[in-house]
Amino acid sequence: MLTLEKAKELTHSTTTEPHLIVHATSVMAAMGAMAAHYGEDVEHWKAIGYLHDYDYEQYPEEHLQHTEEPLLAAGVDPADIHIILAHGWGICTDVEPDNLCAKCLYTVDELTGIVHACARMRPHGITDLEVGSFMKKFKDKKFAAKCDRELIKKGCAMLGMEVRDAAQIVIDGMREYAEELGLLGTEA
Repeated sequence: MLTLEKAKELTHSTTTEPHLIVHATSVMAAMGAMAAHYGEDVEHWKAIGYLHDYDYEQYPEEHLQHTEEPLLAAGVDPADIHIILAHGWGICTDVEPDNLCAKCLYTVDELTGIVHACARMRPHGITDLEVGSFMKKFKDKKFAAKCDRELIKKGCAMLGMEVRDAAQIVIDGMREYAEELGLLGTEA
């Protein structure tokens, strides 16, 4: 089974840009929180979250097209690779999120971006970010404009969950990693 240690080793073999490591950590935190919410294997889901953008830095225009072969060669379970490929469904792959873990990854990948942007604007960062404040920013299409809100809504619909509820889980998960994510705020 994919461990967080192995996921970090693999990710760091292809990824050096600090903002991409922060994103990997954000998605790892969010996936751990989703796993806890659903009673799934937290460490395993965190590992998948950390590894999800394995090829992005090297192949941003061909994201996920250079993931399967090297991860198989590294001994990553094909089921885990399927989940990773599915987070690009309809964007850069035709691999549909067809299980709970894949649906969660598909949803939180973009969601963490808006949570991160919200937290960066606050004096106390993510430490006191409320879901109501998040929802105001979520509705503002100009805020964190590159984050695909329709994709987040589609992911939440697949999970049978409201955006507000998914956001709360993600905020709680990322809050545990506030320092590592640089989200303690300017007042810290």
